[in-house]
Amino acid sequence: MQIRAGYEIEYECPQPTPMLLVLSVHPSRFPDLSTPHRIRFDPYVSSSNYEDGFGNICTRITAPPGRIKISADFQIGDTGLPDVVVPEAQQLPIEKLPEDTLVFLLGSRYCETDALSDIAWKLFENTPTGWARVQAICDYVKDRIVFDYMKANPQRTAWGANHEQIGVCRDYAHLAIAFCRCMNIPARYCTGYLGDIGVPPDPNPMDFSAWFEAFLDGRWYTFDARNNRPRIGRILMARGRDATDVAITTSFGPNTLASFKVHTDEVTA
Repeated sequence: MQIRAGYEIEYECPQPTPMLLVLSVHPSRFPDLSTPHRIRFDPYVSSSNYEDGFGNICTRITAPPGRIKISADFQIGDTGLPDVVVPEAQQLPIEKLPEDTLVFLLGSRYCETDALSDIAWKLFENTPTGWARVQAICDYVKDRIVFDYMKANPQRTAWGANHEQIGVCRDYAHLAIAFCRCMNIPARYCTGYLGDIGVPPDPNPMDFSAWFEAFLDGRWYTFDARNNRPRIGRILMARGRDATDVAITTSFGPNTLASFKVHTDEVTA
């Protein structure tokens, strides 16, 4: 199947403002692109790309005073298959984990493992290890948090989401990641596109989506605590410890978000 995706984001800047953008498709999906993926700027500004420590493509610009529009529109191929489900996948003991997974056991800005450890062990100590435990975590998070697009809060952490019992997709991901790490399962944050393919349309405005990956049986598997079901057509943009590592825009100066639009649609004949 083919998916058309992209975005149009506008900022107002009172002065020249350096920005760091994480808005490219992840390199692992480059072979699937059916059309080029280019970030466009109006007015034009020079840009440069680099690959960060997590393998994501980051773009550096300096936005001029006034309004700048940042956009992309591309088409990508997809298998059309839902997320892989492997119930028999087992958790590895810490001493057998690869070194590059260990950072995803540690607490981070939005995933306070120290604050949530006691809660996690009380909730999940008696669940089966491996896939079943990660699924139990997703089930809890899905039931614990009420989705409310209007209650998005960039300062809400995993602890806050568990306490307030409200949030958006990033809050579901942060809480599930934190609980996995507390239970010695490496877990990393993912952001990208997820359209309403194979499911009823969501009445909320289209946005980038957040999910997570857990390391079981020697590989990373996709989990989605908000939707809590296998989905079709994920387009990965970036991975990291939490939302800090994959913020779509990090600005080094004052600015105002003036417009934000995301589209992700299956291409039909």
